[in-house]
This record gives sequence, structure tokens and C-alpha cells, in this order.
Amino acid sequence: MMNKANVIEDKRNIIEKGKFDVIVAGGGVAGVAAALASAREGAETLLIEKSIMLGGLGTIGLISWYEPLCDGMGKKMIGGISEELLQLAIKYGPDDLPEEWRNGQPQKPTKRRYATHYSPNMFTMALDELLIKNNVNLLMDTLITFPVMKDGCCSGLIVENKGGREFYQAKVVIDCTGDADVMHRAGVPCVTGKNYLTFISHAATVEQAYKAVNDNNILHLRKWETAGSNLYGKGHPKGMKLFTGLTGEEVTEFVLLGRRMLFEKLKKNNRFLSDVISLPNIAQFRTTRHFCGEYELTGNDLFKNFDDSIGTVGDFRKLGECYEIPFRCLYHVEFDNLLAAGRIVSASGDGWEVTRVIPVAALTGQAAGTAAAICIEKSCSTKEVEIATLQRKLEDKGIKIHFN
Repeated sequence: MMNKANVIEDKRNIIEKGKFDVIVAGGGVAGVAAALASAREGAETLLIEKSIMLGGLGTIGLISWYEPLCDGMGKKMIGGISEELLQLAIKYGPDDLPEEWRNGQPQKPTKRRYATHYSPNMFTMALDELLIKNNVNLLMDTLITFPVMKDGCCSGLIVENKGGREFYQAKVVIDCTGDADVMHRAGVPCVTGKNYLTFISHAATVEQAYKAVNDNNILHLRKWETAGSNLYGKGHPKGMKLFTGLTGEEVTEFVLLGRRMLFEKLKKNNRFLSDVISLPNIAQFRTTRHFCGEYELTGNDLFKNFDDSIGTVGDFRKLGECYEIPFRCLYHVEFDNLLAAGRIVSASGDGWEVTRVIPVAALTGQAAGTAAAICIEKSCSTKEVEIATLQRKLEDKGIKIHFN
């Protein structure tokens, strides 16, 4: 139990800065999609990001592989903003998108995936342009500290930035923090995850430079250089704890240990033949915390149909395995105007594995942003959103709602 003598009460004045229909917390791919969808539906939207670059793990986190939008058998599963962002990611930079997918749905079945590597830096700048063109208000270098709650309703968010301690009012708030920070601090039930130690950088070698010249594709000059664990725990240091990523101390330890492991590995290289061209600017946790919604998606939901589906997705790890995501994974019935998107949606096991990646994060972001706009238009809570209306709006924007 915390010693009250060690608690410092913050009595600073809070500056009221603005009022918005929708505030999106977090500018990763889920947040970008949510803000874009909300603004396109006519809602006055503010996107708040703690760093100075959009895209989250997909840009400053250097996980620059846009996972498959297909089922692995040649059938597209995800369209809408998720597909729009994939095309944007490769519009101004190099890619390795399979030829079968360059002109839409392939003419015949293929096991080559609708996925691609891309330039994280070009993608970031393209995201800036996209959101500004779509009238999304942006606030960067701003840390969201606390949601202001009363009787299950969030009136807005308290933030900290160069201007001090500030308050932004909202009718609907969408948590796209990747850590469920808003949901957790609002009192929504959450689950803590565990992470292997992983550190991914981008490196270049003289050998890769020759390949880039010979193939006329500079993407060859950007190679993932990994230290620590792979997706399944292989490479995690023996005897080392798993990380939650939910304290400043753990984030610091995770990053410093990962960088040290990478440094020890790269020290052995010839310094004239290779170099690190990018280090991640955020900790590369796969799961820190997700919230518990009205429904938890799991591996048992493979090929299951849901009346409140907001889209279909394939499993990036396996061929032919698909899921529908119910809208109930995006809200909690006791909290009237909070929504979630990205890796924090209500899911576990294989359900979480398929929802945490870039294209599905964008899909849930689009659904959350569209639902938020409906809440404002109809003056209803999240649980009262008419599913038929939400599904129709998503279908009109290219989302496939059901398998059949």
C-alpha cells in the first residue's frame, strides 16, 4: 500500500484549450485510421500523439512490414482505410509488393501475400499530408495523462506538453495508445501482457548497396537487424524476466538491454562495410495492456460469423485462416463514450495475434472512428450505435463485413 507521506498533490491550474467532437489518443496506424474515419464523417477531430511522428511501431518503431490484407490463398480480406494506407506507404518510397496484388484482386489463387515492406520515413511524411488534407487537427509532443470521468462518461483528456498542463474536451474519446492508457485510467477493466526482449534496428552493408544498385531498388539497402527474441520467444535471454512495459523503469530496462545486445552483436562487424541507419525511437513491445470489452475475440472464433462484425481479417501467420471482428471488442457497456482500436482491443490468444498488426489495427481504427461519428450524429452512447448503420458506412468505404 502506498505511503501517503510520499504522495505529492498537484495543485497546478489546468488550461482549457479546446472542444472537439472526437479526440483520438495515440497517432499510430490505429489512431491515424480512427481520426481519418471520424473526420471524413464530419466530426471535428483532434489526434494527440506523444512523439513528433505519426505511425507508431510502423514508422518510429521500425516495424516497416505491412502485414497481409489477404487470407493467404489469394483472397483480399481487408479494404477501406487499411488498404488505402498500404498504398500510401509505398506511393513515395520503395516496396516489395508481389506483382499479383498490384492491380487489386489477383485473377487466380496465390499463396503470395498482399503485404509489403516500405520506407518508414516516407510513410510518416505521407501520413502528415493525408491527415492535414482531411482536416484532422494534430497535437504532437503531447503526453495524455488522465481522462476526466464522471458516471462512466469521459468529458475530455488532461495532457502535458510545452504549454503546461492542459485540458481538451471531447464528446467521444478513442483510445489508440497501444497501452490502453486511457481505458485503464478511466477505470475500464484491463489485462496486462508479457513481452520477450526484442530489439530491431535497420542496417545497411556494402553488399546490400551493390544489390540495391544491381536491382535498381533502394529497399535492399534497408535490412532489419535484430537482437533478442523472435515472435515466439526464441532468443530471449535465458533466465530473464518477461516485461510488462507498464512502468518507466521497465521501459528503460527493456530499451537499454535491447540496445546493448544489438551493440555487442554489431561490434564484431567491419566498421567500413556496415552501419546502422536507424534505431527505434519507441520501445518495441508487442503487448503491454489491453482492455476487456463486451466480447473477447479468441482463437475459438476462427471462421465464426458475428452479427455485429466490423470487418474480416486473415491470420498473417497462417494460410487460409480468417476471423470476423465484432464491434463489441471495441467498447465496454459501462463506459458511455470510450472506444478502443489497435492492439488494445478486447482479444486474447490467437484473437489478439491477428488484431495487433498494422492492417487490422487500421481496420479497427476505421470502425472506431466511424462509430464515434455516429455517436455524435445520433447523440447515443457507444453501446447504442446501430450496427446496421455502422456496417453500411464501413461497406460503403470498401470494408468486407462478412466472409459470405
